[in-house]
Amino acid sequence: MEEVQNEFSLVGIEDKSASENIVKPALSTWQSVWHRLRKNKLAVVSLAFLVLVMLYALISIPLVSQNSANQFDTGTAKYKNLPPKSGLPIPGWNGNMTTPGAAESVDVYAKNDVDQNFILGTDNLGRSVAKRVTVGLRISLFIAIVATAIDLLIGVGYGLISGWLGGWVDTVLQRVIEVISAIPNLVVVTLLAMLFGSSMWSIILAIALTSWTGMARQVRNLTLTYKERDFVLAAKTLGESGPKIALKHLVPNMSGTIIVQIMMTIPAAIMFEAVLSAINLGVKAPTASLGTLITDGQNMLQYYPYQILIPSIVLVLVSLAFILLGDGLRDAFDPKMADE
Repeated sequence: MEEVQNEFSLVGIEDKSASENIVKPALSTWQSVWHRLRKNKLAVVSLAFLVLVMLYALISIPLVSQNSANQFDTGTAKYKNLPPKSGLPIPGWNGNMTTPGAAESVDVYAKNDVDQNFILGTDNLGRSVAKRVTVGLRISLFIAIVATAIDLLIGVGYGLISGWLGGWVDTVLQRVIEVISAIPNLVVVTLLAMLFGSSMWSIILAIALTSWTGMARQVRNLTLTYKERDFVLAAKTLGESGPKIALKHLVPNMSGTIIVQIMMTIPAAIMFEAVLSAINLGVKAPTASLGTLITDGQNMLQYYPYQILIPSIVLVLVSLAFILLGDGLRDAFDPKMADE
């Protein structure tokens, strides 16, 4: 019997106190969010892509100006509608194209005696599509980010005041939001265009005036929830003022929802600017934005499809990246997704 018992070994922890030790390190809120976000591969790829796009937009400011993107040779037509050419034998990217009226594909650069390679081709005036897409991307991102920043300031402040004060103040402020939401965005844009002209700043103002209501409602709902929590009551007991409680306690606790809302507002603003430019209510020529480039390229769709495809692809990729990152952040900030 002793020989049989010796063949068995103790499985588990011999010291009971060792089982009470915390093996997994404690993570802060932001570490936990990043840990969950990393599991979403699409969100991580979107984040990396957007970081590269932002860096490219910033680096291109001193390198590619608006004036250089608008310049074209008025004395000759040999630079007009040149196809993309990378200098490599890549089909569709080697400068060969079937020109209108021709039966076979030819090297347009050799035919027009052009020794310069335009990596994304040229438009119907001979302007570099690469330069115009770079400037257009920069302007579209600037419009979206500035409009979203104004939306953030107005929406968060308005929502905090409405939810914190409550009562008749909350009722009046919510009725104001309902009135603003009932006004079509196109009406606001048209009125601003009549007052200030169709420009980049009128679009920013139009987006800021009409898109902050969603943020205000989100913040107001969260404020109504959090202001009854114990940590807010404790802060009131210690004598902290309302604005201090809002900035130190409420805003940090609702930061996840605010960040997700921002990630959804930016692509909506980019698309809104593109739509306005497409109906001639946005940025006016010769200023380049993704919307104006798409509008200019649609007239050449039959013979030179690259002129509309290139800015459209850029617009779709940037908007999709923001949306995918917003979805990933929404899941990462969701406490139900916590697995630590």
